Amino acid sequence: MGNPSETSVATAISALRERPSLRDWIERLLPYASVVALFIALSILSPYFLTLQNLSSVCRQTAVITIIALGMTIIMISGGIDLSVGSVMAFAGICGTLLLESRQSLVASVAGAMLAGAAWGLLNSALITLLKVSPFIATLGTMGAARGVTLVITNGMPVVNLPASFGRLGDGDIFRIVPVPLAILVALALLTGFILKYTRMGRYAYAIGSNVEAVRYAGVPIRRYLVAIYTFGGALTGLAGMIEASRLVTGQPTAGYGYELSVIAAVVIGGASLSGGEGTVAGTIAGAFLMGLISNGSNLLGVSPFWQQVVIGSVIVLAVAVDELRKRRRTT
Repeated sequence: MGNPSETSVATAISALRERPSLRDWIERLLPYASVVALFIALSILSPYFLTLQNLSSVCRQTAVITIIALGMTIIMISGGIDLSVGSVMAFAGICGTLLLESRQSLVASVAGAMLAGAAWGLLNSALITLLKVSPFIATLGTMGAARGVTLVITNGMPVVNLPASFGRLGDGDIFRIVPVPLAILVALALLTGFILKYTRMGRYAYAIGSNVEAVRYAGVPIRRYLVAIYTFGGALTGLAGMIEASRLVTGQPTAGYGYELSVIAAVVIGGASLSGGEGTVAGTIAGAFLMGLISNGSNLLGVSPFWQQVVIGSVIVLAVAVDELRKRRRTT
């Protein structure tokens, strides 16, 4: 007979791999079907939607949110949440652009921004694992702290006089067709998918979010893996901050306001559970692009941006409601 602790973890993980019912499949496919349906509808309703320029614009605008959402996916799978991503993105963008302003190379500046984001992720994980502060409260606090530090560093002023070549990170194209942010997003999506499927960090993220007591009983170093999960999310947020800054070729201390809601919405719409244990990279990407298409389509059709917020908010509530109904079915 195997070790009881190992059996507990195996049970927690295998519970996530039970054969889904037809209703489960429909719920899982809903985000993808929604993206396809909306894409077709906008293609019919607007003659400008299918133009290369517009589709490229959708990819660039959505890439920043989606890159942050990839890190948020692992965090939410582990049963956590990070409300500080918008503020951390601004802080990391300022750190990276300040390095650029001081004549550092683009590679060094991007690395500096990712390290700055990772540092906030490390702080979040320390508050959660060492001080036992709930993820919601811990990251709510660092959301304000990161924004405040950013404004103090810059005195509320943007970082300007950056090299024009910096703009290629956010607005450049590969072979004049593929937007650079989209190529970065694809690479990071593959990396995140690999982590979730083939590494202990990914497997334990699902297990921790599904049954943290079973994982603790198994002797898994939960603190170590939560540190890795939040630090990884912070590093991706830092990279997204540099891409966002690149689009304007300035470092904006006010960047990222409200991004945390869009990021969390993308993950939830994509099928992740707010209680942890569920979520996929593909679902998150679908959720992010669904919101991107709603925003882009509304602009093309002349819909008020105020109504856009109503629509996106309604979609979020619907996604959470579906998740709650699914959990209730499983417990009955």
